[in-house]
Amino acid sequence: LPHFSSAGIRFLKQLKRNNDREWFTGHKSIYEQEVQAPWLLVIEAVNHAFEDFAPDYIKPPKKATMRIYRDIRFSKNKQPYKTNVAAWWSTTTVERTSGGGFYAHVSTDEVIVAAGVYMPTPPQLLAVRRYLQEHHAEARAMLHGKTLRRLLPEFDSNPLKRMPKGFLPDDPAADLLLCRQWALSVRLPVELAISPKLVPEITKRFRAVAPFVELLNTPLMKASAPRKTFF
Repeated sequence: LPHFSSAGIRFLKQLKRNNDREWFTGHKSIYEQEVQAPWLLVIEAVNHAFEDFAPDYIKPPKKATMRIYRDIRFSKNKQPYKTNVAAWWSTTTVERTSGGGFYAHVSTDEVIVAAGVYMPTPPQLLAVRRYLQEHHAEARAMLHGKTLRRLLPEFDSNPLKRMPKGFLPDDPAADLLLCRQWALSVRLPVELAISPKLVPEITKRFRAVAPFVELLNTPLMKASAPRKTFF
């Protein structure tokens, strides 16, 4: 199974110390061989696993992978390169509006596996909240499931302090409605990146969280479905 070599992680560490265009240009062939190529193979292997439990989320590796170049236009940090490689798999049904999906990245000191809805647009946020009003018991059962809590123990909800406008404080779904995002994740040792266990450990977690991602995406798919016209 695809994974990184020690040289790939070493390159990311060197990039962290030499984050400038001149250094990167001189070492770009190492990046392409030791970082980019194995990462695209990892993404392809994850795609293959998705065939069994999340076929709508399969993406061509070059579309799933995130650029290593940082957008520095509005950032005080002017370092041009990220010191990790990352990928995001979203369903093609709501791709234009992002929606929920699966995320993984490898950096100099950790592997992160995550899934959920991150930083939704206001219409997406409202759609998910309204859906959770009716399906809060189902969502809560998924979030509190032993397997999911073990595999993706961190829940980042970026909660509000007060109920959002239009929702009552005593709503049965209040704990879920206060969320501004619904993101599950885990941080794993960087040593996993250079092990054949990398893809199995990622896909094991994606498989466990797939029903929750699908639940969050259900109202977004409805919202993005083309309207029928009659003549």
